[in-house]
Amino acid sequence: MPVEMSKTRFEELVADALDEVPEELAGAMDNVVVLVEDHNDEAPDILGLYHGVALTERTSDYGGVLPDRISIYRTPILAMCDSEEQVVEEVLITVVHEIAHHFGIDDSRLHELGWG
Repeated sequence: MPVEMSKTRFEELVADALDEVPEELAGAMDNVVVLVEDHNDEAPDILGLYHGVALTERTSDYGGVLPDRISIYRTPILAMCDSEEQVVEEVLITVVHEIAHHFGIDDSRLHELGWG
């Protein structure tokens, strides 16, 4: 049975997950914002999405652009979890997964690292 949780509480869990990111990685994140959204209109079942130019793909021409976005999607995460503990774990995995994309790490490498 899906977990029911307020948007405020879910946002707190995302903030907690961001606090778990090692300082050396958090400090290296550049021009990126993390947002909580209900779902993705084009792919309603995905848990998160990185929108932007990965650090590994930025050139000297990169600049003067709006921040990249990491979207964490509340509804599909809650739908797949049976407890708040599962939500906490899935939010952390999703946040780490999308931050990895910001650093240019693709899905196949994330699976190799155990974050699939």
